[in-house]
Amino acid sequence: MASSQRDQHFIGQSGAFLDAVERASRAAPLRRPVLVIGERGTGKELIAERLHRLSSRWDEPLVTLNCAAMPETLIEAELFGHEAGAFTGATRARAGRFEEADRGTLFLDELGTLSMGAQERLLRAVEYGEVARIGSSRPIRVDVRIVAATNEDLPRMAREGRFRPDLLDRLSFEVITLPPLRAREGDIPVLAEHFGRRMAMELGWERWTGFTAAASAALEKYAWPGNVRELRNVIERAVYRWEEAAGPIADITFDPFDSPWKPAQSLRAPASGAGEESAATAPVIAADLAGVSDLRQAVDAHEKAIVEAALARNRFNQRQTAKALGLTYDQLRHTMRKHHLL
Repeated sequence: MASSQRDQHFIGQSGAFLDAVERASRAAPLRRPVLVIGERGTGKELIAERLHRLSSRWDEPLVTLNCAAMPETLIEAELFGHEAGAFTGATRARAGRFEEADRGTLFLDELGTLSMGAQERLLRAVEYGEVARIGSSRPIRVDVRIVAATNEDLPRMAREGRFRPDLLDRLSFEVITLPPLRAREGDIPVLAEHFGRRMAMELGWERWTGFTAAASAALEKYAWPGNVRELRNVIERAVYRWEEAAGPIADITFDPFDSPWKPAQSLRAPASGAGEESAATAPVIAADLAGVSDLRQAVDAHEKAIVEAALARNRFNQRQTAKALGLTYDQLRHTMRKHHLL
C-alpha cells in the first residue's frame, strides 16, 4: 500500500507495518489522544498526519512541536503562549501551540523530554480543555486532539518518577507502536526500489536498472538503526553516485563518513596491551594446506573468501574494498564476477 502527503510516503507490505497503519486508520475518527511509539526514522510523524487527515478535523490546523528542540525554559511558553511582560524578552503577547491548534490536532514529538512542570500544565489542558498563557490567570478554552510520539519507554519513566503516571493514563487511550525496518519482512527491497526509481527519475535517467544481487543482499543484511529515513538516504546516495546508469547499481555506502582520510582524532588507536590486535594487522584467513588436492580450486576458494571478507569489512562499498585489497575498481569487479559475487 502507498499514500502520500507533502512528498511523504507510506510504503510497505509486511504484516507488522500494515497492522500499525490499520490501527491508526481505526483510531483516526475518534477525538481521543493517541501515543505513537517507535525508533527514530520509523515514520511517527506520518502516523500523526494520517490520524489528522482521516479525522473530521482534516481541514483544520495540524500543529507540530518537537519538544526536544525547545529549551526547558521556553517549552511552556511555546505550548501555552504568554502575555506581554510575562518574562524577560516577552515584549508582546503570543498565542501558544494549543491555541494555534484549536479545532485541529496538536502533534507533540519527543514527548518524553517534557519537564515535569510542562507535564503538569499539559495534564490540565488535556483534562479540562483549558490553557492559560504564562502571565495570565484567565483560562482559554481549546478543542484540541493530541497525538504524541516518543522513542522512550514511558511506562518505565513513570515508574522511575520521570513522567507523570496520570498524564500517561490520559494520553494512552490508544498506543500505536511502529515496527523497526529490520522487523518489516519483505519491505526493504520494496522501499529500496521506490526510493531508487524516484532518485533515478530526479537525475533524468532514461530507465531504472535496479540493484545487483550482491547489493540487494547487502541491503537485506544491514541492521538499519536509522530505519526508513536512513534507507532513503543510503539508496538516494547510491543512485546519485553510480556512474554506470546503463547497468544495475552495485556500490552501496552505508556510512557516508567512513573514509580512509578521516581526521586523525577520529582514528585514535586503542591503548596497547597483551593479546590486542591493531586494525592494520587483520587476521589472515586460515587454510588447510595438508588437505589441498586441487590447487586451482583451493586458490579460487581462498580468493573468494578474501574478497567476501573484505566486502563485509568495508560494508559492501566496492570502491573502498578495491583500495583495501590493492586492486583497481575494474579488477575487483572482474574478480567478483569470476566468483559469482555480482
